Amino acid sequence: MNLILTQSPLGDGTIDAHVDTSSGEVIVDTGHLEDPDLTVTVDYETAKAILVEDDAQAAMQAFMSGRIKIEGDMTLLLAMQNTPLDPAHQELAARVREITA
Repeated sequence: MNLILTQSPLGDGTIDAHVDTSSGEVIVDTGHLEDPDLTVTVDYETAKAILVEDDAQAAMQAFMSGRIKIEGDMTLLLAMQNTPLDPAHQELAARVREITA
């Protein structure tokens, strides 16, 4: 999955990233995959609410209002939502919550 993060306070305002599960592990890195199954475009504040604050309500509201744009196989995104976060991602989210609190 490619991710386009808009309105970021970091750098030029847009961050390109990806989530790669082809090896069986969840790998998150910057840059885009060549042939993604899915591309998600979301603004920084919405992504922070969903990924860092674990706010499912923010995700639903953002999707319904068009602040989350999805291109590709949406069923893959729905499958990922039921996958528990790995310990490294849980630790990163906890650190970001501490910094932004």
